[in-house]
Amino acid sequence: MSRIASARRKTSETDIEIRISLDGSGEYDISTGVYFFNHMLESFSKHSMIDLNISAAGDVQIDDHHTVEDVGILLGEVFNQAIGDKKGIKRMSHAIVPMDESVATVAVDISGRSYCNMDLNFRNEKIGDLTSDIIIHFFESFASSAKINIYGEVKGFNDHHKAEAIFKAFARALKDAIKIEHNQIPSTKGILS
Repeated sequence: MSRIASARRKTSETDIEIRISLDGSGEYDISTGVYFFNHMLESFSKHSMIDLNISAAGDVQIDDHHTVEDVGILLGEVFNQAIGDKKGIKRMSHAIVPMDESVATVAVDISGRSYCNMDLNFRNEKIGDLTSDIIIHFFESFASSAKINIYGEVKGFNDHHKAEAIFKAFARALKDAIKIEHNQIPSTKGILS
């Protein structure tokens, strides 16, 4: 079974193409025009072992909101396409990831329903060139279009470390949840949608 998908999203604010391979080796080619966001997505790819190709052009001269939001939307869509009917997946998982003085916890459920609950509490308005409060919105956008549950929290002092820890914890939790463990739909309903 090949768990690969790609799609393009073009609006008056952004033009984005994404290709995903869930059974990859953590290879990535990512360009969003928001450099700290690139770094977070690269870290996600490396630690989830999900191959990612993301090419995004957006109205970053205004701010990073539309680009980050639309990448989240499209990344969720291609993830949902690639995961397919979810037959055999572990479905639920969690991860705790430390990074220096920070520690992040993320739990995911590939349930076919979307919900996102994040407690990140960044200290500064910006982390590099990324607006810190848009990070929660990225996860909300991903959860909505991927049709998964994401719960996350991070504690620490340094915003760079906190952001990186949350992306790594998300990567590790998702990597475990998408593992093929059996030959069934992991739900008493017989369907995950």
